[in-house]
Amino acid sequence: MPASTEVLTTTAPRRGFGLYVHWPFCVSKCPYCDFNSHVRERVDAARWQAAYLAELDHYADAGIGAGEMVTSVFFGGGTPSLMPPETAAAILDAAQRRWRFADDVEITLEANPNSAEAGKFAAFAAAGINRLSIGVQSFDADVLKFLGRAHDAGEARTAIAAAAQAVPRYSFDLIYARPGQTAESWRAELGDALQLAGDHLSLYTLTIEPNTGFAGAVARGVLQPMPADDQAALYDLTQEIMVQAGMPAYEISNHARPASEGRPGGESRHNLVYWRSGDYLGLGPGAHARIRRGPAWSAVQNRRKPEAWLEQVEAAGHGREAETPVSGRERAEEALMMGLRLSEGVWTENFRAACGLDLDTVAPVARTAPLEAAGLLMRSPERLVATAEGRAVLDGLLARLLA
Repeated sequence: MPASTEVLTTTAPRRGFGLYVHWPFCVSKCPYCDFNSHVRERVDAARWQAAYLAELDHYADAGIGAGEMVTSVFFGGGTPSLMPPETAAAILDAAQRRWRFADDVEITLEANPNSAEAGKFAAFAAAGINRLSIGVQSFDADVLKFLGRAHDAGEARTAIAAAAQAVPRYSFDLIYARPGQTAESWRAELGDALQLAGDHLSLYTLTIEPNTGFAGAVARGVLQPMPADDQAALYDLTQEIMVQAGMPAYEISNHARPASEGRPGGESRHNLVYWRSGDYLGLGPGAHARIRRGPAWSAVQNRRKPEAWLEQVEAAGHGREAETPVSGRERAEEALMMGLRLSEGVWTENFRAACGLDLDTVAPVARTAPLEAAGLLMRSPERLVATAEGRAVLDGLLARLLA
């Protein structure tokens, strides 16, 4: 979308307060995945449920989130659709007792399309889940095999239909810019996906992350990533198709149907908490948090190994490995790095609330003006926005902005 068509409105949205719950277990480890996920033959569900509830109580008792309103809850992983629905229900019941929930609270659970997990969607809805995010990744059998996925295309379509029946809102993910993929095949694949889409799609380019199966394959010379120019061309094609379909990008890799009269937009409200630099509390192995203790911000990192987290929670009431102060300047740089991913950009009012600093002190006009002249940024008194062209080269833009 050309920068000239992007409009700067004047109403800052709420930043929100989010609760994240990490379920670390998967059926198998995908070769592209660098998330904190683990394969275990057996999981003691009752023991794990007790640990989540203990950690939740620990932070509530410490006053974390006091006075805040929970705008979103996100069960991520790993594969939280492997979790017993009763565990999700218990966590949500406990959270609602300890914090105020917004009337329109979004409660998302990530799910795999495997038949056994899709069969639990109705039970998760009864537990309080009102949004499902399904890890489809592709509808092509050969691609699913390449990506190490445990489902087939038929299961993916069935899971999407089941999600549409079970919950008011659903999304699914696709991975593109795969080795050898053509523009024609991606156009066809994305067209098929749009026939199944709800109000949100996540479309990720294949990234070779360190310490993954694909990273090892690249090092051995048996996998050749798609050249950067070809990836960029597919990214541009994706934006074109999604705008035409009425689901423009609200974030670099995420697309949603915009709000219309009488209907809210399809954006992931939980991820918007991160991108708008809201406060959030993370529970479970490897979970992160940005929390306030009095006037100061802290970054919390939980123990990553599931067993280490579990044992520490049982001994101490929490699985925290480290908690470090976050200065206003650090929070400001985070706010810019996250917020400029959004088509709405960084709001001056929200920026000040997130870090206690004025936007002009961190991103002065003298530094933004050349980027505006190049068509990469737009600025108004209300916000700073990376244009579509700027978001396409955001790493380089940020390097110049924060130099």
